[in-house]
Formats: sequence, C-alpha cells, structure tokens
Amino acid sequence: MSKRVKIIVPIPMDKAGVENRSAQIPDGFVLPGYEVVFESVKAGAAFGDSYYDTLLMDYSVTEAGLRAEQEGFDAVCIDTVSDSGLNALRSRLSIPVIAPGMSSFHIACMLGQKFSIITMWDEWFPLYKKTLTEYQLWPRVASLRSIKTRPDLAELLAGKEEVVFAKLLQQATLAIEQDGADVIVLGSTTMHQSHAYLASKLSVPVINPGQVSYKLCELLLQLGLSHSKKAYPAPQAPRDEVFHIIDQLNQA
Repeated sequence: MSKRVKIIVPIPMDKAGVENRSAQIPDGFVLPGYEVVFESVKAGAAFGDSYYDTLLMDYSVTEAGLRAEQEGFDAVCIDTVSDSGLNALRSRLSIPVIAPGMSSFHIACMLGQKFSIITMWDEWFPLYKKTLTEYQLWPRVASLRSIKTRPDLAELLAGKEEVVFAKLLQQATLAIEQDGADVIVLGSTTMHQSHAYLASKLSVPVINPGQVSYKLCELLLQLGLSHSKKAYPAPQAPRDEVFHIIDQLNQA
C-alpha cells in the first residue's frame, strides 16, 4: 500500500491555482510507493501580509489537516514557509507533520554557517521573524531581503520571470557579498519557479523549501519517525468542531 501525503495550500484557491502550487513537486521527484495530494484550505487569508492573515492561516491550515489521519494520510506537509498551523497539528495528530520553514532553515544550518532568506516583499518579514525566534536560529541568520514585489499566490511567477528572477538574483548576491550568507533560502514555496535559475547563477546552495519539506517527509516515513508527543502533547479535550464550522458555513 502506498504512503499518502497531504500537502496543504494555506490560501483558498481554485483548481488551476492548486495545480500551479503542485508544480513545485515535478515528475519523478516522488519516490515509488508514495502519493501526494495537494489540498487548498476552504477559506482564509489572502496574502499572509499581516498579523490578521497570520491568524487566519493558522486556523484554516489546522482545519484542513485535522482529518488527515482519518482520511488515511500517512503524513501532512504545510505549503507555506510561515509554518502556519504546524504546532497545532502536531499536537492533534500522531502522523508526521512537516513545514517548509522549519525544514529549510535547519537544512541551511547543515549546509553553511549563515543563511539569508530572499522573499517577495517586506510584508512577509514578520512571518520569518516569528519562526526564527521560536526555533532560536537568529545566530545563524545573515539577513532577510525582499524584492519589494507584491506576490501572485495563484499564478506565481509565470510570465514575470525576466523581471522577478533578476531582482531575486540581485538581492541574493547582496546577501552573499554584503551580509555574509553562505546559503540562500527562498522565502516562499510560491517562488519555486525561480529555484533552478538562482541555483545556476549563485555560488552557494539555494534551498527550495517546498521540495525540502516534502523530501524530509518521505525520510521520516521511511525511518518510521514522527514528532515527539512529549514536545507536542495532545489536548485533553479536543474541540475539533470549532474548526469545522468552515464546512458548515460553506454548506449553508
């Protein structure tokens, strides 16, 4: 029987938008015996550009992941470097729950001494500041840099490569030459289309967060490992119905 992995897109979007997100996992990337299912949240944030949207993403991602074990999934990946809903889902589920921020930042620490996060706009900086503080990784951070360009979370970078890729390369180069970065982390899974270009132009490793988190998920499943329930204790009185009110609103 194949291992099934649910990847949760944190922004509500149509089928075409979900397919654009799923393109970060190319043909041949998934090991034989594994099945990947991308699922968009039913309702929630628009851009992740504020503390308000951060709360919505935590809520909607948690709602989408709560039933994963009951649906027969063997693991959950969260498709956002904000790691939205990670702690809540680890508390509620026993199957592995993996997120790109935690995965990519720690892989970066394994590959170099200092890493920089290169992202689309400054409005996402609070997302990284929150997780970097929680993971106690600031001593390993060279810088946070953005290209000050509003992201398109459905169409992603398609049609914008000529301008966006050059801006990303410029900021990544400054992170290496001025800030002391020896690893570059893309600040969003929505930036995956730029990975091959940047990796071919830069002299340091470039981490594609969605791919890293998925491969880590496969590794944990192969090793029979999951998160510690001592670190993420289960609630004594779960109230899952509070989250599933989204379903009730959609059906009304």
